[in-house]
Amino acid sequence: MKTNGEGTAEELRLLVERSERIVEEIKGAQDDLKDVMAEAKGRGFDPKALRKIMAIRLKKKEEFQEEEAILEVYLQALGMI
Repeated sequence: MKTNGEGTAEELRLLVERSERIVEEIKGAQDDLKDVMAEAKGRGFDPKALRKIMAIRLKKKEEFQEEEAILEVYLQALGMI
């Protein structure tokens, strides 16, 4: 029969092991993304631009449009456009 402390320790161990597996999966996905970006660059695409597009696609259309409008105002104020 496990005491409360033993059960808690087992639960903690399982959570840590799950977290470690997730970290390994993330590392694998990061490596895969790095490979895709290298392939894109090899085909003449700009990885930095691709990453920007990916960030934009994650946003709601209205959120992106608002950010772009603010950016344009700031750039105009600085005489950059």
